[in-house]
Amino acid sequence: MQRQFHWFLVFALAIAIGSWSVTLAGDKSDHKHAVVGQAAPDFTLADLNGTQHKLSEYKGKIVVLEWTNNQCPFVARHQGKLKTMQKAYAKYKDKGVVWLAVNSSHFCEEESDNIRKWAKEQDVTYPILLDAPGKVGHLYGAKTTPQMFVIDRQGILAYSGAIDDDPRGQKTEKRDYVDEAVSALLNGSTVAVGTTEPYGCSVKYKK
Repeated sequence: MQRQFHWFLVFALAIAIGSWSVTLAGDKSDHKHAVVGQAAPDFTLADLNGTQHKLSEYKGKIVVLEWTNNQCPFVARHQGKLKTMQKAYAKYKDKGVVWLAVNSSHFCEEESDNIRKWAKEQDVTYPILLDAPGKVGHLYGAKTTPQMFVIDRQGILAYSGAIDDDPRGQKTEKRDYVDEAVSALLNGSTVAVGTTEPYGCSVKYKK
């Protein structure tokens, strides 16, 4: 009887310790990432031309952050074939909306000439920021390219997730979550869908 009780205590203690460890790990991870409804983490990154962009300097404007990698076929589909982001940028650039791409690929700096050439070929005229160490990507919890974040005029993250509801690129009519979010913020409305599951290639972070 005493032996059974002893093993019961050991088992219960193991569960308690295991649960405690998981909770701590989860809390640590969640704390690092940007959260919809909270202030978007500030950062400063240089674009392909060496110009510095500090997020907090755009407070008072709606900001769209687009995680990108020109070597990703999902990005190639949206920016090459469909021109999804270019069309959205053109639609909103004169309405107080700032559009910034972020490349967190560990090789982005050494590939900067190729990225610049690709951007010119695809008529990507908004800034592409280089984040080779991946610090900003990890700060935002960016998992895929493309992955989108929309920040309101007060600097609060209003949307995080996919560009649309068509990961396979097969729909004739698709729901553009970023367009919905930006339109709602411009109209002073609440963003209907604040988070979705992003799709695309994994961000090629430095290991």
